[in-house]
Amino acid sequence: MTTETKAPAAIPRSLFALAVFYGGMVCIAGVLGNKQVALGPLAVEAGIFAFLLLVVTSSAVAELHGQATAKRLVLLGFVPLIASVLLSIAVLAVPPSPDMDPDRLKAFNTMMSGTPRIWIGGITAYGISTFLNVTIFSRLKAREGSGLLWLRAAIASVLSQVVDTLIFITIAFYGVFPIGELLLGQMLAKVVLSAILVPPAVYAFVALGRSLDARK
Repeated sequence: MTTETKAPAAIPRSLFALAVFYGGMVCIAGVLGNKQVALGPLAVEAGIFAFLLLVVTSSAVAELHGQATAKRLVLLGFVPLIASVLLSIAVLAVPPSPDMDPDRLKAFNTMMSGTPRIWIGGITAYGISTFLNVTIFSRLKAREGSGLLWLRAAIASVLSQVVDTLIFITIAFYGVFPIGELLLGQMLAKVVLSAILVPPAVYAFVALGRSLDARK
């Protein structure tokens, strides 16, 4: 009597590539957020660019592989996110080499340190806003059909960025200083960037994914 061993299901090339890219953006977003950049009259923390790429990637996965797969991608994103936070805490706790330049050590500690409120705010905002983006994007597709990709991407991104800003700034800074102006400024900047950058980027990622899946 012989038993047949089923070959494991192959992961689509597009899903594998986008998932690897997604994991990298999850980790780098917090590091880039240490710098504030000026875009004309708008001021925004630089981590928004990596976070918008998370929105783009999850939207592209939802378009190519469905809502359930995109939500699993978002859920798995907690793994590198939490691991990177824990690793940062561990590295900061290890005594530095006496040969390390003091200025470099001070800069490293300043950039990598964070309060528990900031870390909790970042993790919470990531989970809620990216799940919201995938949900809105997928529901619009179910209602409008496969067309209007640019509109679905823009609406989902804008709404999720508003929620992300509300959650993160409230958890991280409420009670520390007045957050009204910061909320309005960050929301305006993120809404503008979402509307301008996300739709064409989603088209590009979907086209790339289809090209990868078409290869033999």
